[in-house]
Amino acid sequence: MEQQPIHIFAKWQAKEGQVDTIINLLKNVVSQSTAEEGNLFYRVHQSNTDANTLMLFEGYKDEAALAAHRESDHFQTVVVGQIVPLLAAREVTSTYPLTLD
Repeated sequence: MEQQPIHIFAKWQAKEGQVDTIINLLKNVVSQSTAEEGNLFYRVHQSNTDANTLMLFEGYKDEAALAAHRESDHFQTVVVGQIVPLLAAREVTSTYPLTLD
């Protein structure tokens, strides 16, 4: 079976007054995540209608690369340990890109 890339869409709602702290923490996460062997990209967006809403768009070469990312020290320490407690809500959707031709 052919391995296919995995794309993650994460919507984070920061608790009031926490978005700047989260963005600063994400700088380290993005740097370390994009250095991972299986990472294709890691992009962070901020809503232009609600500054407390962040959208993360991540790509990994396959399920194993995504699993390695989620098990990494920086994910566990920074995302799970430091960022998640600063969130009012977190929604994560894992997808496969479709070819529609």
